[in-house]
Amino acid sequence: MSNKLHQLQSLFHSMDRALIAYSGGIDSTLVAKVAYDLLGDRALAVTADSPSLLPEELEDARTQAAEIGIAHRVVVTHEMDNPNYTSNPTNRCYFCKSELHDTLKPLALAEGYPYVVDGVNADDLQDYRPGIQAAQERGARSPLAEVGITKLEVREISKQLGLPWWDKPAQPCLSSRFPYGELITAEKLQRVGRSERYLRQRGWKTLRVRSDGDTARIELPPDEIQAFVSQTDLDSLVTAFRDFGFAYVTLDLEGYRSGKLNRVLADLPSARSSLLRPQPDTLQ
Repeated sequence: MSNKLHQLQSLFHSMDRALIAYSGGIDSTLVAKVAYDLLGDRALAVTADSPSLLPEELEDARTQAAEIGIAHRVVVTHEMDNPNYTSNPTNRCYFCKSELHDTLKPLALAEGYPYVVDGVNADDLQDYRPGIQAAQERGARSPLAEVGITKLEVREISKQLGLPWWDKPAQPCLSSRFPYGELITAEKLQRVGRSERYLRQRGWKTLRVRSDGDTARIELPPDEIQAFVSQTDLDSLVTAFRDFGFAYVTLDLEGYRSGKLNRVLADLPSARSSLLRPQPDTLQ
């Protein structure tokens, strides 16, 4: 861990100034922390706000940035205006990250940041992540992936650095709760967000509420399913979810698995990133 942290620090030391695509998740927060430690006020964290981001995630991003000390800015992105995104094709994330980096790159160039960096880690390169391609096409860099830091190592290094959110559950954008091909709307995103918030307020931290038409499918870690059924007032839960806009509520007996909706993509080629190629010196 010490060697990889040193490599990450050396990478930022060579950058001089950097803008961080900062979601508030554990990956981009570690990037922001190391960037600030090395660059100080020459580092800027920027969070994109849109309907696919839970309001509490935005508040977490603000809180964490303040604790780190890094300058933080919020910009609004408009991926929901793009039918290539809202129609929810298998490469939906490409259009999301295109919108993000088409917003961040001009900001970085206008304000003198030669680098835009994100929180993609080494594990992400082994998954189907079309958004990585969009970021690469716009000159963004992924320091964690370049150094070879995995998700587990992100947590270990964050804990080593004393970051209190080192064990924060992953929280991808709300659009990831919909099967490919189902139209995404602001109203659907809101009902998923409200449903997940309802469950978290009752003590269930690692979870997903998958949306399939009018049906909500709750995913929890397999070892929590029995406790959930025995401890939850199911009638109240169903009533709440119907109030949020769902007609039916189900529980996934397999349990939570990250990226479960990507199973339908088994025949597609891997989305391993071209981050394995030499990276650009600066934004072009």
